[in-house]
Amino acid sequence: MATKKVTVTIPEDLLDEIRTEAAERGLSAYVAEALRFKRDRDRLRELADWLQEEHGPVTDDEHVEALEELADLDAEHERRRATAKDNAGEAA
Repeated sequence: MATKKVTVTIPEDLLDEIRTEAAERGLSAYVAEALRFKRDRDRLRELADWLQEEHGPVTDDEHVEALEELADLDAEHERRRATAKDNAGEAA
């Protein structure tokens, strides 16, 4: 993948925090991941806005149902992480 060097200005306290968190991956990888995440969220927001224009606003019931589905997904992800961690412990 082609890359290009750029200059950005970041508040010093934020940069210190990011460097600490990004130590293993490196600052460039951390920033690229954060930018991809932000871009994806912006695209998702754009899609949600378009869907609401086309189909009307989300009802309270639909919102509650979506939050319940997200909670179920979070619980399933946590269950899988715990299972994988347990399996890794048994293999060691």
